[in-house]
Amino acid sequence: MKTVLIIALTLAVVFLAFSCKTPNKIVVPLNSKVEIEDAYTIIWNGQSKAYRYTAGEWQRDESYDYVFNVVQKRYDKVWKSTKNMHRLHPQYDGKAGARSQAMYFELNYTLKGDDLVTTIYSSLGEGKGQSDREFRDQNLTIKLKDISSFMPYNHLRITQEYQYEEGLLLETVELFKLKNGEEIPFMKMEERAYFYLKGKVDKAPTTL
Repeated sequence: MKTVLIIALTLAVVFLAFSCKTPNKIVVPLNSKVEIEDAYTIIWNGQSKAYRYTAGEWQRDESYDYVFNVVQKRYDKVWKSTKNMHRLHPQYDGKAGARSQAMYFELNYTLKGDDLVTTIYSSLGEGKGQSDREFRDQNLTIKLKDISSFMPYNHLRITQEYQYEEGLLLETVELFKLKNGEEIPFMKMEERAYFYLKGKVDKAPTTL
């Protein structure tokens, strides 16, 4: 009984250590240059609904919902994005880290045929992906770093649908474990965000 208790406490410590540390362990950007006017910039503002894979089906877990903002800077063949997210639910258990987190993603694009092949560097790990040439539909997979073998996931997959004409981004973020070539689903987040571009106004947009 004592041995079982020690193992259980060890697993809990490993899980919480990863959850609280990794999302904020920023190891990039790869370039220290900071400019406002050097890229095409889009700011995304959205919310996410969380689902947990239980008993062979996806079930809502509202305590893991979050709101987020992304500053996405698009260069010629590189995108650099910073994502800030916050969980609002009072019953969030803290197992996925702090309520407020910051993440960094750098996507490098290479044209192969009619598709873009993506190489990903991020604060969560490195990965690969692909996109059409207008960046409307993207699929990105990241192998998460510093993950214990006891964790219920070790990969993250992002599926994006950019509906530019509607000013809308639909995105699904999936956490899964890849074991012996088999994917074992754990959680997914369905995100919906609207974008904002730099512009000018003739007067203050709001008054009191």
